[in-house]
Amino acid sequence: MGGSSQGSTAFNSMQALARALNEHSDTLRMTVEQTQGNVANMYQYDQGNIPAIATDNNTINKAVNETDRFNDEPVDNIGYQSFRFNGLDIFWVAVEGSGIESTADFAGKTVYPIQPGFGTRLLTEEVMRVAGMWEEVDIINVNTSDIPGAIEEGRVDAVAVYGSNRVELTGWAKQIDARNDVYLVDVADDFKQAIEEVGGARLAEIEPYGWNQEVTKVTDSIVSWNLDLQCLLGPEVPADAAHELARISHEHGETIREADQTYADHSDPADMATAVIPEHPVHPGVAEFYKEQDVWDDSWTVGDEA
Repeated sequence: MGGSSQGSTAFNSMQALARALNEHSDTLRMTVEQTQGNVANMYQYDQGNIPAIATDNNTINKAVNETDRFNDEPVDNIGYQSFRFNGLDIFWVAVEGSGIESTADFAGKTVYPIQPGFGTRLLTEEVMRVAGMWEEVDIINVNTSDIPGAIEEGRVDAVAVYGSNRVELTGWAKQIDARNDVYLVDVADDFKQAIEEVGGARLAEIEPYGWNQEVTKVTDSIVSWNLDLQCLLGPEVPADAAHELARISHEHGETIREADQTYADHSDPADMATAVIPEHPVHPGVAEFYKEQDVWDDSWTVGDEA
């Protein structure tokens, strides 16, 4: 399974699922590979390097429709859908001393819109472009592991960070919390409107969570653009294996959340299917599982077996 970068939400969730397979499945084991992110995973799968990947619905939609990055660099092969395993709440923080109070203050500032290759970066960049912000700011492109150091060096004014399922911050955001002084900013109406206009995003206003430092000096709420994560499985993944993957996720959530407390609750199998994109096929093994659990929607399609 292609995960994402070390410490990312997708990587941690897949590691937790792999652990549950080791403990509770007699037939299936899964190795999680560290990769360069959700978008990069689509190319890894297309090139035949990985038979299954963790990615997100915005990236899947863009790959299917050959838009944005996938317009210039399309992929010929896209794995079949399975289930939503996590969700990301993406939002802005400003660096102490930046003078930023609102997204309206971003013009001329240096902004980190997350690491290139991440699905969260793809979505954040699109929202920024729709809001007319992208051309007004200076973009810094570094790996997530390097952003706390860049902040310490005074090279960054604002950062897009994210947490998982309103439970905890992703690993690299925790490093920012530990090493840097940051705070939440107000989100102007034009940026909120941009979130609502972008198909792969979902606008939400939520309470802050996961921070050890006080981040509410400007605002005490988070306006986020949310992203659903799911696995794509290739037709070469046997139906029995895909069915077992879904079964373990459904029946052994307690084991999974011992390793990753942000992993989605699949005790109700209907919650596994909330992120299915009707225009793209579901893996035959997962489709069979959904039918057994009476959560299959006849408007969905089943992928062909290899």
